[in-house]
Amino acid sequence: MPTSQPVDLRVARASKVIGMPLTQMQCADALTRLGLSITQTDGKISVLPPSYRFDLQIEEDLIEEIARMVGYDNLPHTPPLAPITAKVRPEVQRSSFDLRRTAANMGYQETINFSFVEERWEHELAGNTVPIRLLNPIASQMSVMRSSLLGSLLQVVKFNLDRKAPRVRVFELGRVFLRDPSIQNTDTTVEGFNQPMRLAGMVCGSIDPLQWGGKERSADFFDVKGEVEALLSPQRVVFVVGEHPAMHPGRCASVMLNGVSIGFVGELHPRWRQSYELALAPVMFELDLDAVLNRPVPVFKPVSKYQDVERDIAVMVDESVTYDALMSAVWAAATDGVLRDAVLFDVYRPKLGKDSEMDAEPNRQKSMAVRLTLNTDEGTLTETQIEAVVQAVLTSLTTALAARQRS
Repeated sequence: MPTSQPVDLRVARASKVIGMPLTQMQCADALTRLGLSITQTDGKISVLPPSYRFDLQIEEDLIEEIARMVGYDNLPHTPPLAPITAKVRPEVQRSSFDLRRTAANMGYQETINFSFVEERWEHELAGNTVPIRLLNPIASQMSVMRSSLLGSLLQVVKFNLDRKAPRVRVFELGRVFLRDPSIQNTDTTVEGFNQPMRLAGMVCGSIDPLQWGGKERSADFFDVKGEVEALLSPQRVVFVVGEHPAMHPGRCASVMLNGVSIGFVGELHPRWRQSYELALAPVMFELDLDAVLNRPVPVFKPVSKYQDVERDIAVMVDESVTYDALMSAVWAAATDGVLRDAVLFDVYRPKLGKDSEMDAEPNRQKSMAVRLTLNTDEGTLTETQIEAVVQAVLTSLTTALAARQRS
């Protein structure tokens, strides 16, 4: 038989846990009536459990026995005391429920996954070489806390594709766990660990359900990029070339909002597509939830009384010039607010040897055409004003991108 070890009980601790005042005499009487051998000192009772009471090993076990002997019906009914303060959500912040509805309206289905994941996911898909380990994992393959939602979603996508699902669109709104020495202990935080909320989604298969009105095609980077823009609307985001351990090095973009990166969007890396045995390459995104929930309050702007004027310009630029660089140069032009909108509507790459303009260029170039929408609240634009705005845009493009107007 195992040797019994004495268990100490603090009377003050018993009173605090049970929630009612108790004397040392009451505690000793309750334990004695259970046939336990006790030794008393000031404010403390030591109990040597008999061999058949193997359930008495810690102080809380003795407190439970005292509460039972005193009688649960005799415990006082004390309502909790806490301030009641109405929590009003700011107008500049939407609810997570509204975000879930928006994602569902786009055809996504919500998933709820465990926060503890396979260590392999952290190494491969999050680039986290030192994940937060669990002291007592529920399973050997769930031994670390996740620092990204992408591993969980990839598991869901693979599970469905293995069962011949032709089209998978899933998202998750959940918490991730990161090491951060600056975090201190509070009611809602744990020292040394940051636990932000994120929104992630993954798409694989056809962009639309099977239908007769159009040809079937798989979802690509630009489809998911547009959905990210819709989730963040009306805020204007910028996509710049980025790198992420889980994403294709040439099909990955960092999502920038007000000059700060809030997440990534891209296609699954070919290495992981092969490793996870996926027939199709999923397209995914992961964003900081706070940035998605915050949105500016709409501001009223009157509709102009005067008709818009549209002008198209086409410029020759180097092949390396991106859409963002082009549009930034357009909006940087000094137009005094006359430029109301600009849309890239055509990209043309002439074949080498077929176009005299292209043959004259030492480097590979392309033509990018932009439609400018002009208007003013002061009156109908004159041809002189229109030409001045067009020239200002061309000057800005020439200065910033070394562009030249296409003849």
